[in-house]
Amino acid sequence: MTVQSQISDSNDIASMMKELGRGAKKAAKTLSLAPTEAKNKALRQAAKSIRDHASDILTANAKDMAAAQSKGISAALLDRLELTPARIDAMATGLEEIAGLEDPVGDIIAEWERPNGLKIARVRVPLGVIGIIYESRPNVTADAGSLCLKAGNACILRGGSESYHSSRAVWSCLQDGLVEAGLPREAIQMIPTTDRAAVGELLTMSDYVDVIVPRGGRNLIERVQNESRIPVFSHLDGLVHIYIDKDADVAKAHDIVLNSKMRRVSVCGALETLLVNRDVAAVQLPKIIDDLIAKGCEIRGDETVQRLDSRVIPATEDDWRTEYLEPILSIKVVDDLPAAIDHIETYGSHHTDCIITENEAAAKSFMDSVDSAIVLQNASTQFADGGEFGMGAEIGISTGKMHARGPVGVEQLTSFKYVVRGSGQTRP
Repeated sequence: MTVQSQISDSNDIASMMKELGRGAKKAAKTLSLAPTEAKNKALRQAAKSIRDHASDILTANAKDMAAAQSKGISAALLDRLELTPARIDAMATGLEEIAGLEDPVGDIIAEWERPNGLKIARVRVPLGVIGIIYESRPNVTADAGSLCLKAGNACILRGGSESYHSSRAVWSCLQDGLVEAGLPREAIQMIPTTDRAAVGELLTMSDYVDVIVPRGGRNLIERVQNESRIPVFSHLDGLVHIYIDKDADVAKAHDIVLNSKMRRVSVCGALETLLVNRDVAAVQLPKIIDDLIAKGCEIRGDETVQRLDSRVIPATEDDWRTEYLEPILSIKVVDDLPAAIDHIETYGSHHTDCIITENEAAAKSFMDSVDSAIVLQNASTQFADGGEFGMGAEIGISTGKMHARGPVGVEQLTSFKYVVRGSGQTRP
């Protein structure tokens, strides 16, 4: 049986997934001991291969785009799926940046000596084998594979059916890097079928896989959380808020809101709900609304917002709960900072939220009270990204609180163990 072509029979899928698991488990042992130089060489060679094969990747992506368009996939998902020469070069650059990061494996997090002379150190170690399930963004193939490799982990990738050809073209370049560096090809594997049964098998492979990372819509996340027998790093909806405080600078608020919403509407850090203090709504909102509409953004607002601009569509209760990932923005006027925080707590997804204010006390109250993985003051929510945090890239934004929270980068893909050195001590 080959694992390089589409598999359809359920028995073959189960057998194929176990084969991938065995290979990944063996590769993870090798990677856990691999020198930093070998891992970095693999990453740099993979980046070179991506640039050398850019035309092949674009050809593969054109197949996926054509199929997606024929199915009537939304503009937001098409934007996530599309690769351009600039996006391909950015993938390669991301791999090179990850190669330039400090290797977390073996890092001593803390060390101390006990009165009896025992010397104890808490040392970073790889997680092992990571299963990563994602949807329409083929660049996740490069990000996920490279981050796992740098952290000494093997990975099994399962990209979305809509990005099948694009993801495999990128994965082939990662394989080139592994071979050039003398590392096992099984260190980065890709499930060679779009059959959803393969995901079900992956979620039960606790003998081979140590962590599952889902990256996609709510349906995918809920399925993984319900079915997985393996610990999960959850990346839930990016229902992102900005609150314009009564002490916000008008120019800053305008520029931050427009960038947060319109720079790229399909990313998880894109603004979805804007909250504005009632005292400054009439000053802050008219130009923001006018410029957003000029850029093609639909505005949905409460009654106060509707009175400010007749083009505003009435917002419904569902709008406060919706991650649009499209050029649509909900706007609500709130009485004060506590009301804004209460709205975020009620409707938010604990992903990324921002306050725009020149009042440091208000900023501190907001950032202390809002229970999200990322909180910002006076900066675009589009900075909610591992690359922008200096992590090189990310697998996703974890909205859970166990082990990893926020951008999941190299350090978050490690655990630790205790190394204890003695000189003959025995316990009384």
